[in-house]
Amino acid sequence: MSDLGSEELEEEGEADLGEYEGERNEAGERHGHGRARLPNGDTYEGSYEHGKRHGQGIYKFKNGARYSGEYFKNKKHGQGTFIYPDGSKYEGEWVDDLRHGHGVYYYVNNDTYTGEWFAHQRHGQGTYFYAETGSKYVGTWVNGQQEGAAELLHLNHRYQGKFLNKNPMGPGKYVFDIGCEQHGEYRVTDMERVEEEEEEESLITALPKWKATKITELALWTPTLAEEPPPADVPGQEETLAAEALGEAGEEAQPPTDLSDAEADFMRPGEEDADNFREESGDYGREEFRFDNIDQQGNVTFEEDDPRQSDAPD
Repeated sequence: MSDLGSEELEEEGEADLGEYEGERNEAGERHGHGRARLPNGDTYEGSYEHGKRHGQGIYKFKNGARYSGEYFKNKKHGQGTFIYPDGSKYEGEWVDDLRHGHGVYYYVNNDTYTGEWFAHQRHGQGTYFYAETGSKYVGTWVNGQQEGAAELLHLNHRYQGKFLNKNPMGPGKYVFDIGCEQHGEYRVTDMERVEEEEEEESLITALPKWKATKITELALWTPTLAEEPPPADVPGQEETLAAEALGEAGEEAQPPTDLSDAEADFMRPGEEDADNFREESGDYGREEFRFDNIDQQGNVTFEEDDPRQSDAPD
């Protein structure tokens, strides 16, 4: 991140004030709208009040940096945009020449930070987006560092817990998109602490390691739908209908429920016809006839399985 100090002040009364074109008040001070070139090569165009930059203005540094926004008594104050020499940019609130309040910082590597600032540092609640990986840190910041309760979101999972000095620390959990959660803790083991103390002079800091304790399912809400009763499954329905059509002793064939009355009468032979039919059938048996098809109009088609039926005696 590029940080620049305040612009050189244009104090009236100095030997070299640079060049100025614009309005002045009765006291001869720069007052109103004006354009100035400072002795160091920077330029400013905007509002003045009693000799100081005050109100809206644009300040261009000779190193390529630029500020466009509000001023208060020569200092950046209010809403403003600062473009730094390396190409990074800050858009947001300023107080006393410092990033302070809510703002967005666009880094040169395309990372972004959106959130609260305090005295030129990320401080409070904010979101940092990592352009290279697509991950996000959403949570608390302290003096420019990730610290406190936060959530680290990745493409297919996220971590929820607390952070300390930019690293996760303490209890937390990983939530995976496949539908489970892994609970555990980030901690530094005793051996790592001893090594850290011995190598304190070399400034090597032991990173906390993840210790998983359990895996649980996600508590997902699903709507409850009324269960429909399964359709009645009558095995051998065609054989049953064929048996009823051929006639059982002492029973009449029952027509399908979706047939018309005329069709039902056709399907229901009289007792004498049934007796004659049984006599004519002889040894061929009723298995030689069946319902081969019931069309959409409810009509039933009979077929003969054995050509010998045509030779049966009249």
